[in-house]
Amino acid sequence: MEAELLGPPEDLKGKDVLEIGAGAAQCARWLAAQGARPVALDISHRQLQHALRIGTSFPLVCADAGVLPFADGSFDLACSAYGALPFVAEPVLVLKEVRRVLRPGGRFVFSVTHPIRWAFPDEPGPEGLSVSASYFDRTPYVEQDEEGRAVYVEHHRTIGDRVRDVVAGGFRLVDLVEPEWPVWNTSEWGGWSPLRGNLIPGTAIFVCERD
Repeated sequence: MEAELLGPPEDLKGKDVLEIGAGAAQCARWLAAQGARPVALDISHRQLQHALRIGTSFPLVCADAGVLPFADGSFDLACSAYGALPFVAEPVLVLKEVRRVLRPGGRFVFSVTHPIRWAFPDEPGPEGLSVSASYFDRTPYVEQDEEGRAVYVEHHRTIGDRVRDVVAGGFRLVDLVEPEWPVWNTSEWGGWSPLRGNLIPGTAIFVCERD
């Protein structure tokens, strides 16, 4: 938001914006506060129920990001914060759908956990600074329930894979942002800490535009 990758806040007013993999729609809520007209989409009905409980003034849509239920050219902008793309086996299909529903010149900004983290243990201390796996191993991370059914699947793609996906999806890559660990953040969260964050990027943000 501070980086203004979707544009300055004053330029968002009146814009139609699609948030993909919205979860509880935090980004859509911020966009609405800037005067935009967001639509929050997620495949999880449960996540959208959280958004309803928090309160929304914009549409919530339960749908697959690979088959967006919108007409061509419905939106000026689209965004996704760690949503949808890491969890689909064919991200190009999602990117093509996003391009379809964007108007000419539309921008799509999406963030994913930085691909380099797959090579390191998910630990905030010194043990999280030594490579333990191949960066080039694209085997998905899968969690299963007691009956062996997949309940969580995350797909690993390298930075190069992501760039090629963006191009194959019909976008032009405008910028690739790797935010540095903020000086003010002294807390640990999951596998991340100031120690690790100052050495290894945690996030990759892709700024894409369609012709």
